Amino acid sequence: MDYIPAKTIVTRSKSSTWFGIDYNMNIYRGCCHGCIYCDSRSECYGIEAFDRVRAKENALEIIRNDLRRKVRPGVVGTGAMSDPYNPFERELQLTRHALELLNAYGFGVAIATKSSLVTRDIDLLREIKSHSPVLVKVTVTAADDDLSALVEPGAPRSSERLEAVAKLSDAGIFTGLLLMPVLPFLEDNTDNILAIVHKAKEAGARFLYPAFGMTLRDRQKEWYFQKLDTLLSGQNLRQQYARAFGNSYQCVSPHAKTLWKEFSAACEQQGLLFRMQDIIRAYKVGYGDSQLTFF
Repeated sequence: MDYIPAKTIVTRSKSSTWFGIDYNMNIYRGCCHGCIYCDSRSECYGIEAFDRVRAKENALEIIRNDLRRKVRPGVVGTGAMSDPYNPFERELQLTRHALELLNAYGFGVAIATKSSLVTRDIDLLREIKSHSPVLVKVTVTAADDDLSALVEPGAPRSSERLEAVAKLSDAGIFTGLLLMPVLPFLEDNTDNILAIVHKAKEAGARFLYPAFGMTLRDRQKEWYFQKLDTLLSGQNLRQQYARAFGNSYQCVSPHAKTLWKEFSAACEQQGLLFRMQDIIRAYKVGYGDSQLTFF
């Protein structure tokens, strides 16, 4: 494991409208899940050799000092730029020790991950939940394990992630699915979306939050197209993207309106939350005005 210097790690979020997060925390840089669509490869983030995971030097000491300086506690989000439960976390336990610090200083947490390793920390998440909001978002965009293995080769298969959702939900942790990005011409079909809704309900998820499309820019765009050319060479997907989106950064699925209609109806039928304000309200309820920053 290589280490990189850092001056601060827990930083103020630019907007609490994204799952009610007040602060961001990225302990690692880079990711080895190898997702072919990852926007974090884009030049604007300045992460070279993105597939190589590095940890921030003296991360726990910096996080402790950052938390001590915060005037107001809140929800700390982690997993925005790199998965906090990459394979190295199993041994290093930097994310686990960071959760211990959040617990000690009275902060809540919102985790985004594709890894089933998050279930290791159920004990800590339950402790944090006793005083502050806790939210776990597990990304699942393909109901079929073979497709998830194709587009997210280094991550646990979708079925393993859904098993993690079930374990977290059974432990009383507010858990749901990030249904994003839904890749045009690969995942943006009714069968896939409705199957994920069904599987989420079976796993005890409380919510799904979707984005029917993806983003494409600079080196991330070229990486994605190279992978499509290699993995799905017979489908001419590069040409389909060019015809549908040209040089657009936002690549919304041509079927987005239909998918949203069927997805939202299925969620309402299953009693699953899918609107941001409803998700925030539900996981923060009962924690007092100091935690309800979204409102």
